[in-house]
Amino acid sequence: MTQTPESIFSYRPYWAKRFGTAPVLPMSREEMDELGWDSCDVILVTGDAYVDHPSFGMALIGRLLESQGFRVGIIAQPDWHSADAFKILGKPNLFWGVTAGNMDSMVNRYTSDRKIRSDDAYTPNGEGGKRPDRSTLVYAQRCREAFKNVPIVIGGIEASLRRIAHYDYWSDKVRHSVLLDSKADILLYGNAERALVALAHRLAAGEPVEEIQDLRGTALIRKQMPTDWTLIDSTDVDQPGIVTPPPNPYEELPNNPEPETNEQTVQFISPNRPKVERSTSYIRLPSYAQVKADPVLYAHTSRILHLESNPHNARALVQRHGERDVWLNPPPIPLTTEELDQVYELPYTRQPHPAYQGKKIPAYEMIRFSINIMRGCFGGCSFCSITEHEGRIIQNRSEDSIIREIETMRDTVPEFTGIVSDLGGPTANMYRLHCKSPEIESKCRKLSCVFPGICQNLNTNHAPLISLYRRARALKGVKRIFIASGLRYDLAVESPEYVKELVTHHVGGYLKIAPEHTETDPLSKMMKPGIGTYDRFKKLFDRYSQAAGKEQYLIPYFIAAHPGTSDEDMLNLALWLKRNGFRADQVQAYLPSPMALATTMYHSGKNPLKKVTRDSEAVHTAKGLKARRLHKAFLRYHDANNWPLLREALKSMGRSDLIGNGKKHLIPTYQPAGTGQQAEGIRRKSKTPTRPFKTQQTHGIKKGKQQQGKQRRRR
Repeated sequence: MTQTPESIFSYRPYWAKRFGTAPVLPMSREEMDELGWDSCDVILVTGDAYVDHPSFGMALIGRLLESQGFRVGIIAQPDWHSADAFKILGKPNLFWGVTAGNMDSMVNRYTSDRKIRSDDAYTPNGEGGKRPDRSTLVYAQRCREAFKNVPIVIGGIEASLRRIAHYDYWSDKVRHSVLLDSKADILLYGNAERALVALAHRLAAGEPVEEIQDLRGTALIRKQMPTDWTLIDSTDVDQPGIVTPPPNPYEELPNNPEPETNEQTVQFISPNRPKVERSTSYIRLPSYAQVKADPVLYAHTSRILHLESNPHNARALVQRHGERDVWLNPPPIPLTTEELDQVYELPYTRQPHPAYQGKKIPAYEMIRFSINIMRGCFGGCSFCSITEHEGRIIQNRSEDSIIREIETMRDTVPEFTGIVSDLGGPTANMYRLHCKSPEIESKCRKLSCVFPGICQNLNTNHAPLISLYRRARALKGVKRIFIASGLRYDLAVESPEYVKELVTHHVGGYLKIAPEHTETDPLSKMMKPGIGTYDRFKKLFDRYSQAAGKEQYLIPYFIAAHPGTSDEDMLNLALWLKRNGFRADQVQAYLPSPMALATTMYHSGKNPLKKVTRDSEAVHTAKGLKARRLHKAFLRYHDANNWPLLREALKSMGRSDLIGNGKKHLIPTYQPAGTGQQAEGIRRKSKTPTRPFKTQQTHGIKKGKQQQGKQRRRR
């Protein structure tokens, strides 16, 4: 089992600690002068507006480096058309820290239909177009142009999810590791506090960045493999079927635009080989050229990456890109409770930088009165980016630390009215849930702790969370605490007392949860529980709402066009929605985010949740505008603009019996005047009045938590 490293707060502070704590991290030379700085040790470049709040990555990283004694400046949303904006703070003494922001820049700017969004929640006044596409690449290039010899460190969600060769939905192709395309010196992935602090101190001590190769949670270019380590071919970990001619997918393909040199051959090692020390072994993945040319090898590589994600047993990975090798060190060791407490109790102002002069930043408005109590998610939903970024091991803050932050917010944040908008994290009710056995956890390689069922080794005791809720709402000046983070209802039903506590005190009329679908096939590809678990939770929810004398409703979220979803599956979901009286105001079509397992299904047509072979399970995905529009139309069966498309589909599916004007029919035979143009490819806003249903669904892009700095997919 991996030993816990020394605390990130145990380093001797850098000499610049003498300058003290900055009121806010400077964004201009004038602010640097006021602080008495002649230069910055580290300059962070970000695609988001600078909000000095721990939910914003640049603020958390900046304040952490400041606590280590470094002088940190921030360049937020610079004009990327030249290097001039990257020179405003001068030359950083140690390194550039580059991030696209709290969201992948492509997810931030484009919809699931690849259309440009009109706004950006992380920009003052929500203005769109303030960051470039693939921001990490552009910012890194401009940093290099501004000051050539300064090390460039890239990180954040965009870099983390693009650390190896990955399928990119917007260009519809497999792209290189972002480390290569950005020409950065090192990439930090996941929760990067440990690597960042160690890297900063080693650079400050004069160690060249190219010689720093042993930090967990980093990706770098290696010219030579370590001679005292053991090479393991990825096909020995999870063999992707026959790899002998014809054809041999490991051979260089003819007319390859990017020929590989020194290509590694596949080595099938006997199962009876001696045991290899995991800490000194590395796995060679199929190269960039191979995964680009062969979807099966892409799926195989994706599976290996996810199998090697437990920091207690993961091995280093290496992938050839042309003549260079991208080396991924194992994931970082999670922060302890004490470390996480200190990180979240750094001297944040919890407000936007004064330079914005009171302009509204939508993402900040959503989280300004929220508290993050934990990190990570062991749900493993295949469409979600949290597992790849934050990991499956839950990192918890102490109850005392959380209470102190609520009190600080109460006493210092303007306009606080006593309402805490959220007390949660990636998943609201995973606080202090963990594996019962450290030994089992250190050896586990499961992709999820709750799929296909809750692991028998998982502690599902919600008592610590109930205790936190009760203590928090008893604080002086706190009137109400809501839970807005995603709720894992299959865990909640294991603790009826928790459901009672939640429903009685922390729901404001509506609670949003995410069953995502009703049918077995898509749910199995999502790694989500069956709809029966939703029904169990709904019974508890309704019972305790009634007992509390409250009229409260569940609002379920669903995904259209997810891999593994057929037209029949969407039809059955539409029928379920109608039976249960739900009308979706907006719907979300599946968006393949980089490196997610569902994205692998979308691109390769294979299921990486199981062993990948040439003959392994194929996964169908609705692609193309019409197919995706049909799946979205089923979710909005009540919208007259969708009726022509649905009629056509129902007839082709042999379900004309669902077309009629009775209660048992899905859509009517008539067409209101002025509607139906969407079926012909013309996007028009529906003019059909909304029927007053008892429970209404307001499904859309989860701007609440998804755009709060964690780029969340629904739990």
